[in-house]
Amino acid sequence: MEWCSNLNLTAAAAPVKPNRARLRFMSRPRLIVKGAQCLEKKHGETEAQVKVEDIPWLAGAILAGGIAAPIVLLFSLRNTPAATASLLLNFEGVATTLIAVLVFKEALSRRAWWAVAFITIASILLSTNLNDKWGLSLGAVGILAACAFWGLDNNFTRNISAKDPLTIVIIKGLAAGLFSLVLALLLGRPFPVLTIASGAMIVGSLCYGLSIVLFVRAMRGIGAARTSALFGTSPLAGITLSFLLFQDSPGLMFMIATPLIVGGTILLSIEEHGHLHIHETIIHEHRHRHDDEYHLHEHNPGELPVTEHSHFHKHAWVEHNHSHMPDIHHRHAHSAES
Repeated sequence: MEWCSNLNLTAAAAPVKPNRARLRFMSRPRLIVKGAQCLEKKHGETEAQVKVEDIPWLAGAILAGGIAAPIVLLFSLRNTPAATASLLLNFEGVATTLIAVLVFKEALSRRAWWAVAFITIASILLSTNLNDKWGLSLGAVGILAACAFWGLDNNFTRNISAKDPLTIVIIKGLAAGLFSLVLALLLGRPFPVLTIASGAMIVGSLCYGLSIVLFVRAMRGIGAARTSALFGTSPLAGITLSFLLFQDSPGLMFMIATPLIVGGTILLSIEEHGHLHIHETIIHEHRHRHDDEYHLHEHNPGELPVTEHSHFHKHAWVEHNHSHMPDIHHRHAHSAES
């Protein structure tokens, strides 16, 4: 790609001073976006790439979830007992759901509300340690604030979830990581040894990076609230893994939480939300196929679309009634009856 070559030439021609070069690079959002796209050329053939107009949502997600939330959390953990902190961190899913419903008007049925409640209660049970110290303080309020920032992050990211999730995660990771690195250097923190840093990067790329890519893909199809609720089942996976690796015995909390999580997941999987709704005329770009009722457009002669591909296309105005989720084609307003 021509702009990839231009980006390489720009980097090669940069001054030798690394700090100034990094600041100048970070001041050009277009270069950051294109640089991330260069890392996955083939992936970009089937995914809609992040554009400059997406930067406000992406910047909001980075500021809220990649910068503000971790800083507030770290300062709050200083004077908050571990048991209290573990319990309060479950508020992220609740915050994501409330922001999605109240601010971004994402539709959530009564069945979905019950599912969110079941999974949240189960997560609280799994993270509760009655043998540890407890206490409420200003730090506890800070942890709730951090969860609210992550809730904003999730909803901001939902608004660009139609774009390439790998590119989104690369940009978020680089921006938040560089900020943390600069902050650590300013505070005089030493670098970890290479073995620890390498291990952390490997684990983080799988347990954090890959999981967020899948998280963004899920929001594309079922919205922020439902994705966050299903993400709340992670404590069950962690405890189950500890049974397999360390032969731990399941406790009472696990026995109570498991049916709640399973029940909440089933409620979300069998949820049916259907009513008469209108699709306004829209032109957008995202990954799609031609074997559904939404993408009936034709391609120019000589263009043979692959099974899944991405390009700008037009959806005509239509009014119909069918079961749907708050995916990228069904983020419409709802009346009190629906």
